[in-house]
Amino acid sequence: MKRALVTGASGGIGAAIARLLAPTHEVWLGGRTIPEDLPGRPWPLDLRDFDAFEERTAEIGDLDVLVHSAAMSDLGPVATTSLQTWRDTFELNVFAVAELTRVLLPKLRAAKGHVVLINSGAGIRINATWGSYGASKFALRAYADALRAEEPDLRVTSVFPGRTATEMQRKVRATEGGAYEPENYLKPESVATAVLNAINATDDAHPTEVIIRQRATAG
Repeated sequence: MKRALVTGASGGIGAAIARLLAPTHEVWLGGRTIPEDLPGRPWPLDLRDFDAFEERTAEIGDLDVLVHSAAMSDLGPVATTSLQTWRDTFELNVFAVAELTRVLLPKLRAAKGHVVLINSGAGIRINATWGSYGASKFALRAYADALRAEEPDLRVTSVFPGRTATEMQRKVRATEGGAYEPENYLKPESVATAVLNAINATDDAHPTEVIIRQRATAG
């Protein structure tokens, strides 16, 4: 059985990905609080504690798939977004991704593995009040492109979901002053299915970018 590490497995898209990977992978669940019914091995880690990465990743062993799903958003106008918000956002959404991947590269190279980065529609187009989050997701896209160019034995996939029915989206809508309408958003399982399809792509295929939006319904 192949081995996968999923960050952000505490809920939302990360947990949905972990569930779909469980039948075919030994899944290590990166997150502070893992649901008891989530299949896999809990791997609690503060992703901003970069100094702990070397020691903590040593216990994982071989690794075939690394999914970066952990992220944060703190919306607001650029005129009032604090320096600390910029730092916090980039530390989790970009720096933690880059450093965790760097530490795990020897394992991923040995397996000719797959790195999946859960990005966002904000990594393609930014709206007002999304400055710090969108900028971090643009940076994440650039990081993925660089990793793909420099590591030809790896598959590197950036996934760009639209609004998804998660707790993060609930907080986003509260900040925006709008209603949380999960029926109008993607399901986390739908995004996870797209990720699984990318991971299961035939050996000759390299899914570099996956853009997924909710399908418009008639009427």
